[in-house]
Amino acid sequence: MTTAAGPRLPPRVRTALPIAVPVLIAVVDALLVNGPKPGLDLGVSLAAAAALLWRRRFPLTVFAVTLPGIYIGYVWFAPMIALYTVATLRTDRRLLVGAAALLAAAHFLPYPISHLSFAHRRDVALQFLDACVTAATPVALGLLTRTRRELGARLDELTRSRAREDRLLADQVLATERARLAREMHDVVAHQVSLISLQAGAVQISTGDEQAREGARRIRELSVRTLEELRHMVGILRAAGADTEELTPQPRLADLPRLIELSALDVTYENACAPGTARSEAVERAAFRTVQEALTNARKHAPGARVRVRLAEDAAETLLVEIRNGPPDAAVPAPGLPGGGHGLVGLRERAQSLGGTLEAHATREGGFVVRAGFPREG
Repeated sequence: MTTAAGPRLPPRVRTALPIAVPVLIAVVDALLVNGPKPGLDLGVSLAAAAALLWRRRFPLTVFAVTLPGIYIGYVWFAPMIALYTVATLRTDRRLLVGAAALLAAAHFLPYPISHLSFAHRRDVALQFLDACVTAATPVALGLLTRTRRELGARLDELTRSRAREDRLLADQVLATERARLAREMHDVVAHQVSLISLQAGAVQISTGDEQAREGARRIRELSVRTLEELRHMVGILRAAGADTEELTPQPRLADLPRLIELSALDVTYENACAPGTARSEAVERAAFRTVQEALTNARKHAPGARVRVRLAEDAAETLLVEIRNGPPDAAVPAPGLPGGGHGLVGLRERAQSLGGTLEAHATREGGFVVRAGFPREG
């Protein structure tokens, strides 16, 4: 596999290179300084180079092993690399100063120590300065590398904190928008539904036709229930997703007969579920909303059609809900109700969030069927 920058190395090679390359450099340094002839100086130099393989796991021990290499074998790379590793992994400044002093002393003092002479002070001063620079350079580079790593880690943390702040700000904006939408919904929809309820009440009082009076009563009752659910939804929007108590009792499966009665549709209701079966409130509410949406769609798209609502259970106690309607009656005028096409999408998302399924499709007879399955505990 290649990239624009060239061939890409395997992961094992990329991991081994930072460990192997310093060792090879130290070996070459030992051979160039001491020659290939076996001896004490070459032995301690090669031992110092080999010790670099464990410098990350035992940095202080490896540094101590490399000191004879610079004192006896006069090699620089192995002890300097070991001291650089100590500076990147240890934070104790006194430890770093002591390690640098040991490296400077091993570089400055001759082997054997009896050859130490201060007769040529200028040469001694230059050698001492060279030893100090040799010891200070790996420490400075190690501290610089460690500081760079710490700054990178802090920058990553700041980036994550900024992302969290952006999410909190977005949530705050969303909460403000939800509250505004809640006010708009209450001001517009509630007003219109209230007018419908008032007009239905006036018709119920003024008309002498018993059928018209019953229709007006149902319209008024539906308007009141709509206002109650609207207030509940407004409360949820204003809460902006917070855990709050329900403003009104939520519909359950026991409320389905009343829903079907108020639907003003030709509905056959069958409940084959075992009585007393305990289900979560979320599952029963989702099943109720599924039936409610399916009846609304039947009223809008299949006026005059016969509807069949059936509840059942399978062996796994999965609640099965089926709403099937036949073709529309051509003699019944279409109500002309608006539709956004999002009802079934929302029902499917709600079913999936509870671990259930929902399917909806047309039938061969020209009708429509909606089937949903909900686990016992959603």
